[in-house]
Parts: sequence; structure tokens; C-alpha cells
Amino acid sequence: MTHTSAVFAHNPVADTHGPAAIAAAGATDPLALGWMQGTPPHDDKLVRLSDGSAWRFPQLRWSFSNFQQLVPTVAVGRGDRPVQPMPSALRDDIDTLQFTPLAGSGFDGPINWADAMLANFTDAVLVIHRGTIVYERYWGVTGPTTRHLLASVSKSFVGTITAMLVADGTLDESATVGTLIPELAAGGFGDATLRHVLDMTTALAYSEDYTSPTADIARLAGASGLGPRGVAGDDGGVCAYLPTIAKAGDHGAAFTYRTCNTDVLAWILRRTTGKSLATLVSELFWQPLGMDRDALYTVDSRGTEFAGGGLNATLRDIARFGELMRLGGSLDARRLVPPDVVDDIRGGGDPARFAPAGYTTLPGWSYRNQWWVSHDAHGCFTARGVRGQMIWVDPVAEMTIARLGSHPLAGNGNFDATSLPAWTAVAELLMRES
Repeated sequence: MTHTSAVFAHNPVADTHGPAAIAAAGATDPLALGWMQGTPPHDDKLVRLSDGSAWRFPQLRWSFSNFQQLVPTVAVGRGDRPVQPMPSALRDDIDTLQFTPLAGSGFDGPINWADAMLANFTDAVLVIHRGTIVYERYWGVTGPTTRHLLASVSKSFVGTITAMLVADGTLDESATVGTLIPELAAGGFGDATLRHVLDMTTALAYSEDYTSPTADIARLAGASGLGPRGVAGDDGGVCAYLPTIAKAGDHGAAFTYRTCNTDVLAWILRRTTGKSLATLVSELFWQPLGMDRDALYTVDSRGTEFAGGGLNATLRDIARFGELMRLGGSLDARRLVPPDVVDDIRGGGDPARFAPAGYTTLPGWSYRNQWWVSHDAHGCFTARGVRGQMIWVDPVAEMTIARLGSHPLAGNGNFDATSLPAWTAVAELLMRES
């Protein structure tokens, strides 16, 4: 029996746009609904991976904050460094900040920040301005110590590390995947270059359609251990699945978003450094940044981390990573990411290669080193994950935003019309009054 169809399904509520979405968010509060409460929980309150309920709405409003109870994980250690202080001076005017959503939001006119966060099924959000927290709020079962699933925000950690190894000469971005990982030489990735994989311009017979029960992303999720297995043999894990992906077209021609690229990058990192991904993220970011808590990677049946979407971390800790990138890769005069790497990410990829992907809410954008780049006047760039996970870096406004969510719909394009203008509005407020 398979439950793959539940992994990334639409899970619609009555309405996920406009005022109805605000009401739906309140009605599906996981704490109020009592998921996994009781000793033991009642059958009708259980959330499990095996039956797909962990990926069904509204149950996923609980599971996104609690995947460590459902799947095997490995720690990304924070080490013994003192926690990096985060000064706080909370403002009382952000919740009431008014802005006009983009077309397609379902709202007829201006809305305020607090309603926008509810309409987007936000679990937690934090705003940092010039190094000081000016807004921090949590909903439902998510709190300051919760290690929430980051989904594809995970990709930006992998992309940054890979770009660092390219910058120091350890890796050659023109090298083909087949030379770096011989096990992938005969498959679709074989003649793709490292740069193609970093910028997701690989040409593969692979579907990232979150609404399809037969899409390749569902099988990857099953192989990774984060979703129910849908195909016999998926218990071989991610590294057994990746060589089965075939080529379809010419690498380098166009951007197409595919999670499997990130897991190929992680394989290259492990093979090149001799270290696990969890160890690399710990040594390069979690320890030197003085994170609050160990992060967690979900792992497959072989103990391999799900690089493309399996990192779980607290809101403040992902905000710390965003601040590091806003500050050009330095913290307290310690250089953690080379400035050339940050500049390369901020510079973005080729918008002409990005455009055919059809992201109507992201006109003029590009993708570089596993980051989304706006090319707007502020030079904003962002890490994005399904159902509302996000790190937003605005260098001009000197602002970083971290957001965690559990939206009924997977793709961020379903709620960009409310989210993107919210980030712009708070940036303008902070710049105007600073």
C-alpha cells in the first residue's frame, strides 16, 4: 500500500486567499485542534508519516514543528561556544503596518501586517534591523526553541558551502558531475557541470510538481525518509535514487527548479571533504555563529541527510544565518563566508534563463548558488521553502527577515502576493524612521 499521494498534495481548505484565509488559519491552529495531545494521543489526533497524515492539512501544521518525533534525524551540533547575543527592541507598530497586496491575493484593498501573517498561515516570523530584533512572534505549537522544518531553505546552506569550496579552489565549477561522483556518470547528471547543478540549469526527466502523486519529487521524498515510500526499492535512500534520473534536453539552457540538484551537491560535498553534511553545516555555520540549539537533518535508511529539504532549526538560528549573509559573510570581524561568494550570490544568475520557468510573482528574478535573487533596487535575495519557509535579506534596508509557515498549499507562488509586499512595506518603514 502506498501513501505517496499525500506527501505534497494541495490540501486545500475552503479558501486560502483573502479574508477567508485569516479565518482558516485560526480554525486550523494545531494547538487548538489537539494534534498528538494526550497520553497516548487518541486515534483521531494521531499524526504519522507512514499513513501520509504528516503531510496532510491541517495535520501538517503540527508536523512541520515536530518532524523529529516522526523520522530519524542527525544533529547539526552547535558546539560549546556561547550563544551569540541578539539584541532586541521590539516595535509595536509593525502589526498595524498597512500595505497593498499584489493582484491575486484575494484582498480588495490594503491589509495590515498581522493579518497578512495569519493569511499566510505563518508559524513564526522575526525581523532584524541593523542587528537588532524589532519584531518576533510565534503561533500555534511553534515557539522560540522549536526546530521547524525548513524545507527548501535547506538548499541555500548547501549552495553556500559549495560556492565556498569553488571560491577556495577545492572544487572546479566546470567539472562534470560524472567526474566528481562516478556513480552518477551514466545518468542524467553525468555530463552536467557543477555550475549547472548549483544554478539548477540541469536538463532532467524529473518533475517537481507538488500537486501530482506520481511526480518525481514524491519519490525523492520517499527515498529521503521524509515522505512515505511509494516505490519498491526506495529504501536504498537518496544516493540509490539519484542515478536513476535521466537526462532530457541540454544542460545550461534554462533554469528549472528541481530538489534533486541539491542532493547531488551534498553528495559532492561529502565525497570531496570526507565529512557528512551535518558536520559541514555545524563547523561552518552552527558553531561559529553561536546558534541557540543544535539543528536537525532528517536522514534516509542509510543515514544520509536530506540536503534538499530536511534541515530543521529554530527561527532565531536561521535569522542568524541570514544576518551573516547580509553582513557580507562576516560576524564580529570573523570572516565565515568569503565576500566574493556573497557578492556572487547577490549578483544573481541570468534572468533570461530564469524567465521560462514561469514564476509570475517573480518577474526579473534569477537563481544563483541555490538562492533566489530579486534584482530589485535593494538587491534583495532569499532562501525559500514550501509552505512559507523563508530567509529574506535586504542589504539596502539593513534588514533580515526569517519566517516559518505551514500553508495548505505547497508553492510559495500561492501567497507571494501577500508576502512580498509585506517585506517591502516593513523595509520602507524601518528606513523611513531610522
